[in-house]
Amino acid sequence: MAKKIPEIPSASLADIAFMLLIFFLVTTTMDVDSGLERRLPQWQDPDEQNDDTPPIRERNIFIVLVDKFDRLMVEGKIMDVEDLREAAKEFMANPYDDENLPEKEIQDVPYFGPVGVTKGVISLRNDVGTSYGKYIAVQNELVGAINDLREELSKSKFGKPFNDLNKEQQDAIKTIVPSKISEAEPKRVGGN
Repeated sequence: MAKKIPEIPSASLADIAFMLLIFFLVTTTMDVDSGLERRLPQWQDPDEQNDDTPPIRERNIFIVLVDKFDRLMVEGKIMDVEDLREAAKEFMANPYDDENLPEKEIQDVPYFGPVGVTKGVISLRNDVGTSYGKYIAVQNELVGAINDLREELSKSKFGKPFNDLNKEQQDAIKTIVPSKISEAEPKRVGGN
């Protein structure tokens, strides 16, 4: 007579697996994807587009190029990323109404009255070979320049940080310091 081999009880195995699954689902943290905040223009049907809008004057465009070797060129001059924020702030603010910097249009803004609002646009174009790290660093500096200008205006006018203002006050500052960053489709800006 053959000796019967004892079996391992498997009745509770599914319960244990289910409990482990629940445990790992509850205790595991998931990374939330975060991206760059950008407001995209409204989509228009190509048949309905009109060319009545005047072209942007060259003095109102701040050109930022990044090549495939991660070199930064701003307004035709090689620049370090560390210097980009100050250059963008000077361009957008145009504090002395320099004729080489963007024009200003007088608008009646709540809390401020008639004030000059910049027509400046920051144009960013990168090469298809640009590293993601350099791309993000350049984006951070450009957005940081806009945020710095808003923060400075908020503290000088209201005496408190921009994030502590109410919505109407923030909207007024956003009108004076708009976030106009145009991002062109990547292409080969650095040669072969």
